[in-house]
Parts: sequence; C-alpha cells; structure tokens
Amino acid sequence: MDQHQIQSFVKQIKKQYPSCESVEQAAERVKEELEAFFPFTQEHLDQLSEAQRIFAESLKPIETLHKNSIYRLHKDWYTGTAAGDKHWPALEDYIAYAKGWGEDTAGKIGTASYEVTSLLADPNQSKFKHRGLVVGYVQSGKTANMTAVIARAVDAGYNFVIILAGLTNKLRQQTQRRMVKDLVERHPTSWHQWTSVDDDGDFRMPPGRSFLMPENVLQLCVVKKNVSPLDAFLKTVERSPAAILNKLKVLIIDDECDQASVNASSNELDVTAINGRIREIVKAFPAVSYVGYTATPFANVLINPYPNDNSQIDDLYPKDFITALELPEGYFGTEKLFGKDPVDAENPSPEEEGLDMIREVVPEDASLLQPSSRKETEDFQPEIPPSLEEALLYFIACSAARRVRGDEDEHMTMLVHTSVRTIMHEKVESLISGWVALRKRDFRTESREWFERLSSIWSKESGRLPDDITQASPVSFDELKDRIPEVLDALEVVVENGFSDNRIDYENGPKTYIVVGGSVLARGLTLEGLMVSYFLRSTNQYDTLLQMGRWFGFRPNYEDLPRIWTTASLEDSFRSLARIEAEVREDISEYVSRGNITPMEFAVRVRRIPGMAITSAAKMRAAQVCDISFVGKHVQTIRFDHKDEDIVLRNWRAASELISSCKSLNTADETTEELLFKRVPKNLIRKFLLNYAIQESHRELSTELLVGYIDSAGDELSEWNVGVYQARGDRLSKDPMGNAGQVRLTNRSKLEAPPEEAADIKALMSKKDILFDCQKTIAGERDWADLKRAREQEIGSVPLLLIYPIAHDSKPKNDNSKFREKLDAVGDLIGFGIVFPGNSEGSGRYYHVVVNAPSADELESLDEEIASYLESGHVI
Repeated sequence: MDQHQIQSFVKQIKKQYPSCESVEQAAERVKEELEAFFPFTQEHLDQLSEAQRIFAESLKPIETLHKNSIYRLHKDWYTGTAAGDKHWPALEDYIAYAKGWGEDTAGKIGTASYEVTSLLADPNQSKFKHRGLVVGYVQSGKTANMTAVIARAVDAGYNFVIILAGLTNKLRQQTQRRMVKDLVERHPTSWHQWTSVDDDGDFRMPPGRSFLMPENVLQLCVVKKNVSPLDAFLKTVERSPAAILNKLKVLIIDDECDQASVNASSNELDVTAINGRIREIVKAFPAVSYVGYTATPFANVLINPYPNDNSQIDDLYPKDFITALELPEGYFGTEKLFGKDPVDAENPSPEEEGLDMIREVVPEDASLLQPSSRKETEDFQPEIPPSLEEALLYFIACSAARRVRGDEDEHMTMLVHTSVRTIMHEKVESLISGWVALRKRDFRTESREWFERLSSIWSKESGRLPDDITQASPVSFDELKDRIPEVLDALEVVVENGFSDNRIDYENGPKTYIVVGGSVLARGLTLEGLMVSYFLRSTNQYDTLLQMGRWFGFRPNYEDLPRIWTTASLEDSFRSLARIEAEVREDISEYVSRGNITPMEFAVRVRRIPGMAITSAAKMRAAQVCDISFVGKHVQTIRFDHKDEDIVLRNWRAASELISSCKSLNTADETTEELLFKRVPKNLIRKFLLNYAIQESHRELSTELLVGYIDSAGDELSEWNVGVYQARGDRLSKDPMGNAGQVRLTNRSKLEAPPEEAADIKALMSKKDILFDCQKTIAGERDWADLKRAREQEIGSVPLLLIYPIAHDSKPKNDNSKFREKLDAVGDLIGFGIVFPGNSEGSGRYYHVVVNAPSADELESLDEEIASYLESGHVI
C-alpha cells in the first residue's frame, strides 16, 4: 500500500473526527468529500480502511506516565483521547494547521497536557477537592498548555471552567480572547460564556442569579482577581440550587497563581480579601479541581501546608500534584541568556557562557531617566541618554530588517521600563514621542548623520551571536535602509499602565510599538514581537524581577535580533536569579526521578533550600523560620573580594592552616599524586570555615549556615576528605600553602563588571571534580546527581572539601571573550567547594535559621502596589 496516501487519509480522518460520532463516520465523510473529485477505487478503499484502523488505534487507552510531576498516589483514570472526544482533537488540529505551529509542536503540547489532565480528579466522582500546581517559564507557552488541559478535561467530563486571570482588565481580556479563539470557536454551540472580551465583560451576577444546569452545555468564566467580580461569582454559586451545583464538575485554572491568590496577610488566620474569596469559591463547589499556573512558584511552595492547627491543609496548597513543564524548544529564557553551569569551569563552552545580548546602561544614563528620590518626581524632567538613543535606533533597524525577512504582517515591539510611577511613564512617553517625530523628519530628508549613526549601530550589533542561532538570512544595512520610512510610518509610542488611554492593541493588524511600561507589564501581559528592552526598574524580590523579564519567550525568524539595555546591577541580579531558578527546577526534577516524594513532603524540602527568601515577606511567613539542608548538595564559592588585600590574605592563611594540619595528622592518601587527605576530623573543617571570609553577596552560602548545618549533623559529618585542586599547568602560587609548599594555580577569569564590584567567576567546580577522591572515572557526560551517586557508591557517606588556589592574573581562555575579563586580583585567591553526601530528599536533623525580613524599600513590590490600588476601590 501507498504509505504516503494512508497517512494523508489519517490526517483527513483526524480533521473530521471532532464533529463526528465515531471514527467510522469520520472516514465515511472523508470518502464522500473525495468522491466529489475522483472515483474511489478498491485500492483507495483499502487505504482508507487502513487509515481508519491506524487512527482508531491511536485512540486506545495508553499507559499513564508522569515523568515531570511530583504527585500523591491516586487511581489512574484518564487514558487519553477516547471515542466521541471532540474538543482536544479540534484544538490539536487548530494548533497544528490553522495556527501553523506544526504537528510536532501540537504533539508536544498534547503530551504535556495529557500528563496534567491525568493528575486532575476523576470527574466521574460525585465529590472531590483536588489541588495542583503547574510550573512553567515566563512567556513560555503556559497558556497553550492551560488551554489544552481544559480541552482534554471537558472531553473527559468536566463541565464548568473558571479561569482566574490576573489583576487587570487587560490580562483578563487577553485570556478571554485566547480562550475564545483557541477553544470556544472550535465548537461554539457547546459553550456558554459568562464573561466576554468587552471592557465591562468581567463576571456579574446573572439575571437568574444562578448558574445553568450542565445538561448539554459547557460553562466558561474568565474572572479578574479583584474583590468585586469574585464577590459576584461567589454569591452566584451560593444562590445556585443544590441540584445544579451537584451536577457541576468544576475546573479552576488560576493563572499567575503566585500573585494575589497567595495569602499575604500578616496573620495566617486573617487572609487577604482576594485569597479569601478564592478559598471560599473552592470550598463552595462539591466537585472541584484547582490548578495554579506560574513561572515563579516560590510563594506557592512557601505556603505553610498546615496554617492553623497543623491539622487542616491550606485550601490552595498543591497537595495533589506539582508538574514542571519541560523547557520548550526554541525558548529564550534565563539559561540561554545567561548560560549554565559548565562541565569544565576552566574552559566553558559558548553555550554555557550565554548569549551576548545585554548592553550596559551606565549610572549617568540612568540618572537622566530616574529622579534621585520620590519627592523629586513631580518636578523631574527626563532626558534621552545616549544608551536609550542607541536602543531606539537599533529597534528601528530591527523592525526594518524583519520587514526585509518578510515579517511585514507581524507585531514588532520595544519595551521601555524605567519606573513604577505613572507620572514618569507619561513624561518618558512624551520624551520618546518627541524624539521619534524628529527622527521621522531626519530620515525622510535623508539626513546623512542619522543614516550613518543607524548604520554604525547595525554594524556593531551584527554578528555578535552564534551563526546557528537562527535559520533566517543575515540582513545588510543596504537591504534594510529602504524599509526605514515604512517602519517610521507604522511606529507608535504607547503607555501601558493602569491609567493610560493610549495602550497596546494587537488585535487590529500588525503593530510596531515602543511601549513605555509600568507594573501591569510585570505579570502575564504578552508583548508581541518583543525585540528590544530598555530596562531600569529594580526590585529586590526575585519572583517580581523574573516576571518583569518580558524579554523571555519565543523569537521565530528573529532569534538573532533581541537586545537588552539594563544596568550592571540588574544584570547581576538576573544572573543570581538564573542560578536559583535552575536550583528549584533541578530539585523538582530530582524528586520526580526518585518517584517516592509527594507534594506535602516537597513543601518542606523547598523551605530547606538555601536562599529561598525571594518573595514578599508577607508571602514568606511560613519561611521566617525554615530548615536549611545541604544533604546531597554541592556548594561552591563563586564571588570574591579580590581587591581586598586583608581578605585575600586571610583566606590563603585559612587554607594553609587547614592543609598543614591535615599533613601533620598523616591523613594523606598515598595512592594519588594529588593533595588528598582522608579521615580529616570535623573540627578542622569548622575552623577553616570560621577563618575563611565568604563574600557577603553569596545569599545562598554563609559561614553561619554551613557551620550550623555541620554542627547539627552530629556524627554523620564527623570525618571528611579534603583535597587541593591543582591545574595541570606549571603556574605556581607565590606563597606556599602551609607545609605543602607551593601549589599549582587554576585559571578562573571573572565576568565583566565594574572594578569595584566583587569578582564573579560564575562557576568554580567542574563536574569531574565530584570524583576527586575516587579511583573510578565515568565515561560520557553525566549530570551532577549521577556523579554524586557514583561517588557515594565508591566512597560512602563522606563529605568532600575541595580547596581551589586561583591565579591572581587569571584571564579568559578566549582573548575575544564577550563576557569575561582578567581577574586582576591583589593576590592569589582561595575558593572552596563542598560535596555533601546523602540523597537530596533524605531526612535528618537540620539547622534552623531566621530569614531576615526585607527592608521597607524591598516591600515596595508589584503585588502590594496593585493590591493597594484595587482595594482603594479602583478598577484597572
């Protein structure tokens, strides 16, 4: 048989199936439509029959796999698409063909949504209360997963869908529009919508003061997380007859669930208004599955699962499952932007180093756009600094280049985010609008100066990323300059905040926007076709900072174009965030691989992760006194006070004293040429750590935490292995390391930073260093967890302390490095890494630490800002 023709028939049956009662009926429709064009032969009938069999086979129940989830054991009930299902098959077809995302992408969305749906409660039960959490990435397609889960869930028996969609009308409308386009329009007669995309389309109590009996209709509500619509919704639930409520199988999707949904009251018994309404809504339905979606899960997993008397579980805690969505292909996130831990710390690969997409805004430039204090805001008049002018010109060039590539019908956006204050948004918008008006005149009159400046910027930015980052062809300046007038004609400057009437609108044709933004940009709102970000707004809360990174996402056909202008301190904060975010996701993956951890146990483990004080103090009440555990972890010093002679000398002496003490105890391992000492008593390790000065910006690493943990472990950490990592070169230390004499120095250049800043080397340890005290070697690239397990199989539960002597004049291996520069320290440095034994989910005694409360300035977060505005009676 012609396999190509069979696969073509399979696709056609698949398209027909959502509107048919059976596979047989779908195949018959395919036959009837094709017979209008040509007569069916017996060969065609045989091929169609085989296609029908293949498609029917694909609908059979499949084994439920939960490869990305931590979950409470439950009976498997969902086995995939079944005969008669129409919403997911229709959405899958729409994603693959109408949206043009392709079958492969549709298949991946299908697989991920299958896993989440299978972890919901079985809707065939009469009563249930189910709660879960889905962790994605900022601007990563969480909505696609959410929509697919809804489609699968209503096929499986859920009949009432509630989406809690952000704090603003803009976000609610964006979500409603997406649901209508992707879901409702596939089968419009199946749905009753209680909300609409209109400005006043949020939920209001219906005339009948009751929801509908769900006989042949699916009910959909997209509700803003504001007290007024939530109140109206709750009252409608309370006034709906029990006969109706008992028929409703409710799926609540809480988008950006770490915002507003988490109780931020100072007292756990005194819940915030929005959190309280959501809890009451969850309680009001007899049969409900609540699923939160977020890219920043910190607040959610820091909820105390037992907030009152340690017996009643918090209403919104994800007790039943936590699913971490896989990193989508082609996604630009923190890892791609800032790189990841290298396999070899001395020779990091370009992929591990990150992408050369960030341009520094110097303090002098930032001061022209930001008043020095709040009281000066009213009279402050901003000016366009050189860095902003460069960013604006680059955006104009990018918009022209995309038009050369055939993207005329696509949105193109630049973000300017300098302040939280709306008065500054208006001033900056006016400033940029004036600049744009002048440039329109200059380019239309073919000003030589401005074309030369544009050409210079384009030349400087071209070719700074890897050649294989995009399949799109490079664009020369000669090609793009003819499209500049077209860009300027289309260019609009808008303000996106809660007060502006001049806001973004991506619904009426392609837009070329410069968006001056406020807090509303920090949560969920998608900036279509974002290419350039000029970002000065700072915050000390990691979850807020991550959400404000609107530059994350997908950049099809222009992966080489995005650039970010920001301050050195903000870039540093994002790098720190990338490390902590990666650690959280690694922990989830580790728990998933173990297969015996439930979300209730996971909650405790997250609160034991060092450095997790990264959301507002109110949301971290349960973490004010938290457990810190280093079981199964490796830690390393990556920041150094390299210009402080006293600290540099102090740390060298601490290492020298430790090694001398080890040699005097005759604990050296004679089977190796390396400096390796075994069975070193714990008191020497404690003394080294107390003598060593850890750079203070190591939020997740401190002497207090390390020594406290070692002390609390008792006999479990009584004996250590201690090694000195020495490079293979011939560069020797200036000073001896105690009575071990001079040691070979390793090379660790630092990330580019102002001279007065601490030196950040990004990574001290290489993966192979985990096996420093082992005889065995492991072929092939393995992850950290594999190497730790291999070490324990040989060594047992013995901690390892590695001392790294670092050359003061370390320099980048590549003289043309775009990220690194000479270390230029006042003396040879000492870094250390520790490999702690044990499984990361193991139990044990842990050190309790009080997390310092944020300052008043740190509490000026996005959540409080918007919540205060809403509680004052305003509507955004």
